[in-house]
Amino acid sequence: MSQAISSNAPTMRSFFANRFVQSIMLSGIFLQIGIWIRNFAILLYVTDMTNNDPYSVSLISVAEFAPIFIFSFIGGAFADRWRPKLTMVWCDILSAVSVFVIMVTLYYGSWKAIFFATLVSSILSQFSQPSGMKLFKVHVHESQMQMGMSLFQSMMAIFMILGPIMGTFVYYHFGIEVAVAIMGVCFLLSALVLTFLPADRKADRGAEQPSTHIFAEMGEGFRYVQKNKMLVTLGGCFAVAGLAIGLISPLGIYLVTENLGLPKENLQWFMATNGIAMIIGGGLTMGFSKKMSPQALLILGMSVSVVTFAAMGMTHFLWLALLMQFLSGLVLPAIQIGINTMILGNTEEAFVGRVNGILNPLFMGAMVLTMSLAGSIKASFSLEMIYITSAALFLIGVFIMLPSLKYKPSVTAQPSNE
Repeated sequence: MSQAISSNAPTMRSFFANRFVQSIMLSGIFLQIGIWIRNFAILLYVTDMTNNDPYSVSLISVAEFAPIFIFSFIGGAFADRWRPKLTMVWCDILSAVSVFVIMVTLYYGSWKAIFFATLVSSILSQFSQPSGMKLFKVHVHESQMQMGMSLFQSMMAIFMILGPIMGTFVYYHFGIEVAVAIMGVCFLLSALVLTFLPADRKADRGAEQPSTHIFAEMGEGFRYVQKNKMLVTLGGCFAVAGLAIGLISPLGIYLVTENLGLPKENLQWFMATNGIAMIIGGGLTMGFSKKMSPQALLILGMSVSVVTFAAMGMTHFLWLALLMQFLSGLVLPAIQIGINTMILGNTEEAFVGRVNGILNPLFMGAMVLTMSLAGSIKASFSLEMIYITSAALFLIGVFIMLPSLKYKPSVTAQPSNE
């Protein structure tokens, strides 16, 4: 029997007693362990095997991000057709199988197969992630949605601190084979936990769905977004925010070495500061989630980011740079939680996958575009100018979102009473 919340006034206790919340969080923990060990072990392994060849190292990012462009919308469309629980379980099982195949390949000496560990799991995540969003809409009460997103964000922030440590430790103490094996076991454990999710509703496989062609459903997804003012506004914000983040994300090392005059190893302290701030910010956002609309959370987070990005680019004081890094991490959960809650609050359950598949590539595409240009831009402009430009892009995003404060959610979440 599902423990999805149907009360008009759900409590914190009912939220944590929700079988969906318990299962999805435990699955998320296993996935985060596997992903972070994968990311750092493969990074260190490739640098060792290629003697720090930048082209080979960049292929890791290509394997991780390219599937988002190619498969995000396709995965979202199929997630709207398939049973979400079954989709998530099979994605984790297939990820585990691919990992163990790669482990056998490594054993026989073909180290380049390691890139496929990232590629395959990244592709499958484009089918699994929108299915998880659909289940969130089904099994979590609307008033608890932001709290659920906050909990997820806090978990991810914790792993931003612990993940690099785990990945580095496993690789240097046990080697790439053990790291890959742990990755596969984590995917299998996640799949096992997901089997305890409430059963998919029979309505998810209505008789009318198979008669509709997948391309027709994709077209319906685009028309659905175009007709929704909130989603169109959010899409514009996504694109601008992606441009801003992509512009500065590869340049953090120069902030440390050029502006602050410190060895590059000190970048780890900025990452740790950001991770700690995200944990605190996730908790604060959870507290404010019932008092602020998701669009207000997003605007607040982006407004603070305007100040922090500009200040980080201009300051030459370590204490001020760390403070700005902390504030930036503090509001990041508000941005991400606001975005996810807005998507769920303004999208019918039948379109959640396709809406995710349309909006996410807008952000990723813009981010990768400026990320790929960041090196040449750095050669022509000062670091201060680049950070100020990023802050200005975030300010444009704030202006894009301001009209949304007048909008109300166009869809009301209807948790199931299974």
